[in-house]
Amino acid sequence: MGTPTWIGSWPVYRQLTGADRRGLGAAAKSGRNRVARTATADSVVKSVCPYCAVGCGQKVYVKDSKVIQIEGDPDSPVSRGRLCPKGSASLQLTTGDARQYQVLYRRPFGTKWESLDLDTAMDMIADRVLAARRHGWQWDVDGNRTRRTLGFASLGGATLDNEENYLIKKLFTALGAIQIENQARI
Repeated sequence: MGTPTWIGSWPVYRQLTGADRRGLGAAAKSGRNRVARTATADSVVKSVCPYCAVGCGQKVYVKDSKVIQIEGDPDSPVSRGRLCPKGSASLQLTTGDARQYQVLYRRPFGTKWESLDLDTAMDMIADRVLAARRHGWQWDVDGNRTRRTLGFASLGGATLDNEENYLIKKLFTALGAIQIENQARI
């Protein structure tokens, strides 16, 4: 019985039976010609990984207005071209099948999610903030306003930068909230 023909396509077999025994040349190459996705991109946009507060630099490759590849940015002083496993998989944020493109809402005691348009969802949030302020506004012992409420709070994400945290703090302080925290400190 002879050697099966399909075994000749294995790189290890080609390496052991060919002239390139150390696997530095032809034995290590695929039989197909491949072109890197990055070579076919129309443009490259520099970005920052959204997963944690480290802020690793990313290069986002775009072709026909769609993201085709995300890699570490070697020019980034933070990550020097390296990404953790989550950062390496961040392409799925833009192209993954599980990405949601609408607001999902589950009513109190409901068992199913329903789609809402963004304007309706934003109005619902504004109404709830105003109601929480109205019902939870605190007064001091003399009957004067303390200008605060415990009716809602803010918990910022670890990926927010200083400018975003500053704006969130200003917004929630202006709304009267005193419970303002960031998950990076928890």
